[in-house]
Amino acid sequence: MPPRHTLLPAEQEPDVDRLVRQRIRALRVGRGWSLDALAAHSHLSPSNLSRIETGGRRIALDQLIPIARALGTTLDQLIESTNDEDVVIRPQQGERPGMTIWTLARERTPNQLTVAKMRITTPASPVEDAGVHPGRDWFTVLTGVAELRLGDRLILVEPGSAAEFSTMIPHSIGAHGDHPVEILAILTQEGSHAHAHDG
Repeated sequence: MPPRHTLLPAEQEPDVDRLVRQRIRALRVGRGWSLDALAAHSHLSPSNLSRIETGGRRIALDQLIPIARALGTTLDQLIESTNDEDVVIRPQQGERPGMTIWTLARERTPNQLTVAKMRITTPASPVEDAGVHPGRDWFTVLTGVAELRLGDRLILVEPGSAAEFSTMIPHSIGAHGDHPVEILAILTQEGSHAHAHDG
């Protein structure tokens, strides 16, 4: 039988190896699964899984792949290392007329969502200029008052309140009154292109 391939070179293994074990256990417990339940989903024995979680045996890639699949994650997510650069994000600032955008994620999430902070100085566009795209968008108001144009309706969203809406309705977001509004938005891929990119 060929030897199993270990997860990482020996000099890199202890910290990441421990993190992988913690992630496996946390994901299993988060699903409310026993070791027997994870064993049934991953087709590995409960005793092997127990030794993997507790450090009683080294982790092999051919074990991690079915574990990751059973826990609804990917191998890359399971073994990714963490450091300060993964924690602190220094967003790039983008400009378009009446709006400044800071993207607050280094890359899109697995669900193809983008998180962005927006500072808007102009009112919501009239309905004939409002955009439409598939999905739903969400935002919460940090400061100021937001105007949310949904078709013929104009809805005011106060600081601390949030809005979630179908983006198949012609829509636009703007500042109400003489003061800018700052919002934190979660956008679908289509919404990101519509709201956070020029053109």
